[in-house]
Amino acid sequence: MKDWLPFTRPLLDEETIATVAAVLRSGQLASGPQVLAFEAALAEYLGGARSVRALTSATEGLEIALLACGVGPGDEVIVPAMSFAASANVIVRAGATPVFVDVELLTRNLDVAQVERAITPRTQAIMPVHFSGLAADLEALLAIAARHRLRIVEDAAHAIGTRHRGRPIGSFGDVAVFSFHPNKNMTSIEGGAIATADAALVERIERHRFHGIRRNADGEIDVELAGAKSNLSDVAAAVGLGQLRHLDEFNARRRTLAARYFERLADFDRLVLPARGDDGHSWHMFTVLIDFAARGTTRPEFQRAMATHGIGVGMHYPCIPGMSFYRQLGFRADDYPNAARIGRETVTLPLFPSMRDEDVDRVVAALRAELD
Repeated sequence: MKDWLPFTRPLLDEETIATVAAVLRSGQLASGPQVLAFEAALAEYLGGARSVRALTSATEGLEIALLACGVGPGDEVIVPAMSFAASANVIVRAGATPVFVDVELLTRNLDVAQVERAITPRTQAIMPVHFSGLAADLEALLAIAARHRLRIVEDAAHAIGTRHRGRPIGSFGDVAVFSFHPNKNMTSIEGGAIATADAALVERIERHRFHGIRRNADGEIDVELAGAKSNLSDVAAAVGLGQLRHLDEFNARRRTLAARYFERLADFDRLVLPARGDDGHSWHMFTVLIDFAARGTTRPEFQRAMATHGIGVGMHYPCIPGMSFYRQLGFRADDYPNAARIGRETVTLPLFPSMRDEDVDRVVAALRAELD
């Protein structure tokens, strides 16, 4: 078999590895100077007008962002029916109710035309997802939120380095939450971050992030709420700092690889390509749709066939309302036809910065061999 080509792979340089070793030798392993430096570097990357707080994951960040915005029992939060389950899970964990809205078939982003119709007197927030690094229509969503006095909590887990009309995601708007999981465009091994310009919200985020603790001028502590333990370690932050230095380079390479996929698959009608977007797209993933039922096969069978070519393909994601937990809450995948179709047909092709051009050609050749 040829060398295995996974659907994603992190890229760590020797300088970052050496820095991690130095942090391990320093004895300062929990939150410390590396975390402060990482937060400052992220804030500078976003243009300097935002406060950034690092956490153990984007999932924790989304939940804490909702709690800090005052979302709780009896409230509703609008969220796409197509995303990773965490986008809805955090709403439930905050005690609120997810209100699913269908997505556009090619962008996988919220269908903005349906958002306003989903608002009720109980709605407190809208949570758009910048799917695969393609920015959602933030101007339209922010206008809707302003009319109804709602918070916008951007699930930007896929979108670190994405630019929308020239501005980095997270540099404007209300609240944005990033992920630094190993399969994201940059990693801190595990980790995430919240970016906002709302100083009062930052203070509440800090309380929720670390046990609800507030310290007075003498260093004595008080607990103001039942907070979580979600602070990032200095080891993880050191990895994040090293990755952030290369983020624009990583994303530029992702755009080049995505463009090659579009070029090589332009005449291939056995699958549906994603929306191409513009130069601000950070291409966290390259997902295509394949009608497996029409071809008399299944996605697992297709994945096994691609594996015979030495190629790993992912599946991102099932339709959230079709998952067992959400079905038990009364949701039905068929109520969200685009999300349901994407959930049935989606396949994630390999895309990561250390891929070579010929790796794209190899994937395309395997696709043609299996689908022609």
